[in-house]
Amino acid sequence: MSAPTHGLGEDHAELRAVVRQLCEEQVAPHASEVDANGAFPEASLKALAEARMHCVTLPEAYGGEGGDHLAGVVVAEEVARACATTQQVMGADELFSLPLLLGGSEELRQRYLPRIASGEWLGAFALSEPDAGSDVAAISTRATAADGGWLLRGTKRWITNAGRADVYVVFASVDPELGARGLGAFVVEATDEGLSFGAPEKKMGLKGSPTCEIYLDDVFVPADRLVGEPGQGMKLALATLDRTRATVAAQAVGIAQGALDCATAYLKERRQFGRPLAEFQGLQFMVADMEMQVRAARQLTYAAARELDAHGGDITTAGAVAKCFASDTAMKVTTDAVQLLGGSGYVRDFPVERMMRDAKVTQIYEGTNQIQRIVIARSLL
Repeated sequence: MSAPTHGLGEDHAELRAVVRQLCEEQVAPHASEVDANGAFPEASLKALAEARMHCVTLPEAYGGEGGDHLAGVVVAEEVARACATTQQVMGADELFSLPLLLGGSEELRQRYLPRIASGEWLGAFALSEPDAGSDVAAISTRATAADGGWLLRGTKRWITNAGRADVYVVFASVDPELGARGLGAFVVEATDEGLSFGAPEKKMGLKGSPTCEIYLDDVFVPADRLVGEPGQGMKLALATLDRTRATVAAQAVGIAQGALDCATAYLKERRQFGRPLAEFQGLQFMVADMEMQVRAARQLTYAAARELDAHGGDITTAGAVAKCFASDTAMKVTTDAVQLLGGSGYVRDFPVERMMRDAKVTQIYEGTNQIQRIVIARSLL
């Protein structure tokens, strides 16, 4: 039986094949070590950058490949299938780049995006705070006007690539009385005086992806590093997340597919009661359900990407539906994969326990699935 194309055209199907081979040869072999040691995925990220796959959707005008959103989710899925940590690290480049593409000046884009596209620099997106997770409007980090720019003071939490990134998009309040309408977005460089970082978080999964608090102690940001206008921060943040939720959905699909692949291979090889586990109908039904769920999640993810590429429709709802369903699917499929492997699934000899731990956060970040359900309900009601 030929491999399924999942409704992809020739170009995207070829891209999938190329990325899968690259990841199987140069990313997957490092995944276990990255997880076990909490090590930054240096070799994997370098391989993807050299192949121009680490930031495939960046426009050609800034040194990128100019791929569409569908290409972006295809790449994200394949990288996450091999190593979710690596996909998470490179996904932060997209989070950094999108606010600049959506609202930044041409000078600002030309200054930073080519370095992201080349792999020379790593980006990060600093939105969440200790008391402002789902409630973005509660941001307390303050941007105060100063001679020639702004002074940023506050704390950010749960920031991917913190302490490792070269540049950050930081969201801060320029006018607390305006609430959500008073936020601004600023580019902060790692070398800016007054910027420091907390200890790495001790996480359940994605252990090689650095996650730290960021401390801004009157960090001076020149006026030309303001992204858009003062007060546009919330708009830029939400518009960015509307687009990256399709990428999170793809990450979840990749994790689920990796777990399903491992489980089916195990069922074919493992024998009990004199025959392969693959011959037991109860287990056949489990993997059949897993396959249906992964295929459905993938198609919702592709649908969200295609709506983004069409520059129309309700991209907010499409992204919420895809992210919510795909991440719930990843959690269920990886849990079932551990069950199918039994004792072997509970130890590190096989990757499914890592995939189960990695899957959990996809239900939480870039908007918890409870928030996604609110978004979906609002679009209906």
